[in-house]
Amino acid sequence: MAVGLNPPAELLAIDGLRLGTARAGIRKPDRRDLVVLELAEGAETAAVFTRNRFCAAPVHLAREHLAGSAPRYLLINTGNANAGTGQRGARDALRCCQALADQTGVAVNRVLPFSTGVIGEPLPVERLTAGLPAALAALQADGWQEAAEGILTTDTLAKGCSRQIELDGHTITLTGIAKGAGMIRPDMATMLAFIATDCSIGRPLLRRLLRDAADQSFNRITVDGDTSTNDACVLVATGASHCRLDALHPEDVAAFAEALADLCRELAQAIVRDGEGATRFITISVDEASSAAEALDVAYCIAHSPLVKTAFFAGDPNWGRILAAVGRAGVEELDVEGVRISLDDLCLAENGGRAEGYTEEAAAERMRRQDIGIRVALGRGGASETVWTCDFSYEYVRINAEYRT
Repeated sequence: MAVGLNPPAELLAIDGLRLGTARAGIRKPDRRDLVVLELAEGAETAAVFTRNRFCAAPVHLAREHLAGSAPRYLLINTGNANAGTGQRGARDALRCCQALADQTGVAVNRVLPFSTGVIGEPLPVERLTAGLPAALAALQADGWQEAAEGILTTDTLAKGCSRQIELDGHTITLTGIAKGAGMIRPDMATMLAFIATDCSIGRPLLRRLLRDAADQSFNRITVDGDTSTNDACVLVATGASHCRLDALHPEDVAAFAEALADLCRELAQAIVRDGEGATRFITISVDEASSAAEALDVAYCIAHSPLVKTAFFAGDPNWGRILAAVGRAGVEELDVEGVRISLDDLCLAENGGRAEGYTEEAAAERMRRQDIGIRVALGRGGASETVWTCDFSYEYVRINAEYRT
């Protein structure tokens, strides 16, 4: 039921990185559910993680390992989140890392674990580790498509994209994959993203580039307002192109940053377009705010309103629900006379009430579109922010009611 989303086009290989997948039967038989990424020696890695206080055991361990070493392997499983599993979960995550380390001859702290799936159930370590030989045997540079399929949970489509740019006479490639459809509202969404480039980038710059790109993309999406226990986004720079970004001119760094941000936005929006049961892709832009934080407060209040989201599913131009969300977003001393609310190019409300020229027919036509824009001008300043979300349908309730069955 993905909204305007197609399977990934060609995903370009990244020199210095190989990917392998396996069917380990972690939760369901005969589906790809185990992925290994092998990074060349000398690759740099940065990551951002969930801020959920109940973050999963693999999140804790990945943070710890990343802080103390340069990773050689990423180990990803779907079907089980290994979250809410206490000390056993921590031991299980480490056992899986140790098993991969033993089979590849690296130190255990050079393996970063990532999990996604059901919360609160023990990780089936024996099944996972039994699948490692097959995943390692399948390692290949062009394994991105299989890896994109191997990290899915309730997603209906794999998500991935590539970019190429010219820097200092070098062709630089970026490729990324992501998963997520529900429990999506990142705080750095259940969301995982893995991005790689053949550019050489020092770790401090790599961290800054990833943080800035995530803030423009994965931290601007929401399906249901639920921040997962397992969210992570990883950026790997293999350095295989021998183009060192740190040594280039600022405009080259800016060009790379924009390519990375553009790739992340495409992946983030694909997550929303594949939101559980989604039938509408909704862009919420808040302008004329006194600060970026204020703009985001308003945008998320609209995006998280079940009444707004169900109205969009029904195609009902009940614009009063949007107006009410703006009014309860916590904007201090908001002058409602100065607020303008539009649906695409149609003004719905201004001067404290329904806009002149508004017609139900015109609004209903816009509500029938798959891609819809809400624009709110607060009339308070020059700050603007944009958030992407989707509607709530009957299917969303069914998927989540039957998630464990």
